[in-house]
Amino acid sequence: MMGRTHALTGAAAGLAAAPLAGLDTLAHAAVFAVITAGWAIVPDLDHPSSSASRLLGPVTRLLSWLVRTGSGLIYRATKGPRDEQGVHRTVTHTGLFAVLVGVVLGWAGTLTAWVPVAAAVFGVLLAVDRLGGWLLGLVAGLLALWLGTGTTPAAMIAEIGELSAAVGVAAGLGCLVHTLGDMITLSGAPILFPIPIAGETYYEVRPPRALRFRTGGKVENWLVTPLCLLAIAAATASLLLPEVTGGVDVG
Repeated sequence: MMGRTHALTGAAAGLAAAPLAGLDTLAHAAVFAVITAGWAIVPDLDHPSSSASRLLGPVTRLLSWLVRTGSGLIYRATKGPRDEQGVHRTVTHTGLFAVLVGVVLGWAGTLTAWVPVAAAVFGVLLAVDRLGGWLLGLVAGLLALWLGTGTTPAAMIAEIGELSAAVGVAAGLGCLVHTLGDMITLSGAPILFPIPIAGETYYEVRPPRALRFRTGGKVENWLVTPLCLLAIAAATASLLLPEVTGGVDVG
């Protein structure tokens, strides 16, 4: 999938999953969804030309190099006799990676509030890069409303630290959605790693050929993208409706 489509699928998944993470207001769910959208780009740090690798210049290029180096070492140590792919779409495109990202970030956030803050900011920047600057305005507006309630920046950071588990869920969910998206492209994705299948530890799981599509092709642009937008609209409506009717007696 292209980066924009990954971000859209991440946003849709984030809005749908936000209530399960205890975030049942539209404002909280929106921020959760933006973080999820951004982290749905992160697995492609294993490619030097991806948008995630180019986002912050030398900073993300270094991060990409570290991810590629680590992925290469793990791949060479764990590949099966029939595995042939290089570094791209290996370790970072697995269900295990998504789970580890969520667990590690959630745990690290209990040590310092700056971990979920950094993870949230990184996710927002990635989402803005793929979906447009209007998202930055949305997040800024939500933060302004938050500060308008009398909350200080220090208290805001502390509160985000208390939501470290939710930030971890958003990041891990984004990575998982990315892999699920790549599974339905022509190449597939090794989501079941490290389970060996047919001599491959990185077996590319994918549906039948008729249900797959080419990255950046007509199916992605004219079918998948509109479906993502419809899912986002439906999830937003489901969150907004209780807020609109909350004070209305419909009995």
